[in-house]
Amino acid sequence: MQVLVRDNNVEQAMRVLKKKMQREGVFREMKARRSYEKPSEKRVREKAEAVRRTRKAARKQAQREGLLPAPKKKIMPGRPGAPSSAAARA
Repeated sequence: MQVLVRDNNVEQAMRVLKKKMQREGVFREMKARRSYEKPSEKRVREKAEAVRRTRKAARKQAQREGLLPAPKKKIMPGRPGAPSSAAARA
C-alpha cells in the first residue's frame, strides 16, 4: 500500500493511509487475529455476515425499484456545497 506525502504534510498522508487500510479491511483482520476463533464460531459469524449482506442488497434493490423510500440525506455543516447553518434553520 502506498501513500504520497505532499508538501511534507504527514498528518494528511496518515489520514489517507488509515482510510485506505479501513477500506481494505486491515483493521478488521487485525482484530480478528488477536485471539483464536473456533471453527464453529467462524461458521456462525460468516453465515451471519452473509445474511446481513443479502438483506442489505435486497433493501437497496427495493429502494431502486421504488418499493421502499430512499434513506434521508445527512446534512453535514461546514462542508463545501452544504447550506449554511442559518439557512438550514430557516
